[in-house]
Amino acid sequence: MAAEADGPLKRVVVPILLPEKCYDQIFVQWDLLHVPCLKILLSKCLGLGIVAGSLLVKLPQVFKILGAKSAEGLSLQSVMLESVALTGTMVYSITNNFPFSSWGEALFLMLQTVTIAFLILHYRGQTVKGVAFLACYALVLLILLSPLTPLAVVTLLQASNVPAVVVGRLIQAATNYRNGHTGQLSAITVFLLFGGSLARIFTSIQETGDPLMAGTFVVSSLCNGLIAAQVLYYWNAKPPHKKKKEH
Repeated sequence: MAAEADGPLKRVVVPILLPEKCYDQIFVQWDLLHVPCLKILLSKCLGLGIVAGSLLVKLPQVFKILGAKSAEGLSLQSVMLESVALTGTMVYSITNNFPFSSWGEALFLMLQTVTIAFLILHYRGQTVKGVAFLACYALVLLILLSPLTPLAVVTLLQASNVPAVVVGRLIQAATNYRNGHTGQLSAITVFLLFGGSLARIFTSIQETGDPLMAGTFVVSSLCNGLIAAQVLYYWNAKPPHKKKKEH
């Protein structure tokens, strides 16, 4: 009976959360304090939680822009550089066959970030440029994921994530400082990105063992922490109302 009961549970847990040896260690031998297997379980749960959460992370930002019909306070350069970093992580992970739980949020965050870039251009009156950007981005992504792109190029793209993240976040931080407020920047999105990047340090070390991936998330956490600190500092600061021109 126990074996029959274990059947469905094992079919769900083993491919998603644990390797078979860890399933046997925890659920058959009831060794609930087996540290290596618990670390794997924690990493998988964190990773899948981050991937699931990434579906909603930037939606508050998107809705805030749509609601205000404005992208004031958002740096287009910062958003573009973030798109580069997310694309690099996604392409690098797919090429190296890393588990989806270790990088899946990059896919969903990339789609949302590209949408935000389009909205910034749209509300600046540059809708045609926005459409052209989407088309060019889709083409570049297809090329990067094709066998035509050498592994060395993909690795270089991932290595470029660190400067891309740093420069992108510093541009946004400088924009916030210059404006004296964070404009249409969503506090929910900022804090979720900060928490997610912190958790990704652990999951990257545990699931990929790739120092390049882990290092990228360390830098990302520091930079996201800077923006989060600014959101708290400028919490009550409001953008100045634009005066209508008198004719």
